[in-house]
Amino acid sequence: MNISPEIWTWLSALLTLFIFSFLYGDNPLYRFAEHLYVGVSVGYTIAITWHNFFYPDLIVPLFKEGKVIYIIPLLLGVLYLSIFFPKVSWLMRIPMGFVLGYGSGVAIPAILQANVIKQIQGSLLTPAILQRTDLLLWGIISLIGVISTIIYFFFSWEQRGAIKSIAGLGIIFLMVGFGASFGYTVMARVSLLLGRVQFLLRDWLGVIR
Repeated sequence: MNISPEIWTWLSALLTLFIFSFLYGDNPLYRFAEHLYVGVSVGYTIAITWHNFFYPDLIVPLFKEGKVIYIIPLLLGVLYLSIFFPKVSWLMRIPMGFVLGYGSGVAIPAILQANVIKQIQGSLLTPAILQRTDLLLWGIISLIGVISTIIYFFFSWEQRGAIKSIAGLGIIFLMVGFGASFGYTVMARVSLLLGRVQFLLRDWLGVIR
């Protein structure tokens, strides 16, 4: 065993153990580590926002370069503070409307391109897929899954007979998709856990190399 003499390693290890103490129930040590993490995260985010966005994109153009047009985003940002004053809190709807409108205009085409058009392209049996037996099989399965899932969510007519059977197949594909997503999430969390355990045993206690 070769315990690390570094104070920052000890601090990191103790905070990790404080977080793990939640496994035995809520306690002051866990709450301290949780509040410290949230506070540091918020402070770091504020600093990054100021240095990377607020100062170079608003303060410099408006006050140093004299671009008066930047008063508009400044006023919209100030209106967010109206939430702290109940009598004028409705003013916050104005910047939120701009943000939601702009965000929708930017996000919708990107989502259509990434999630709809690419999904359609991936579901089609292209010549490259048709030339390989293994890809052809998975291409057919993917195509059946997409069609059956879409039919399951199509409520314009009553699902009975063959349509009901296809919709039932769509449910199976949905459950497989949800299960895969959940499994991926669990694997990611287990990976984080293994990383912290490895830190405790290697970097802090020196039990492993």
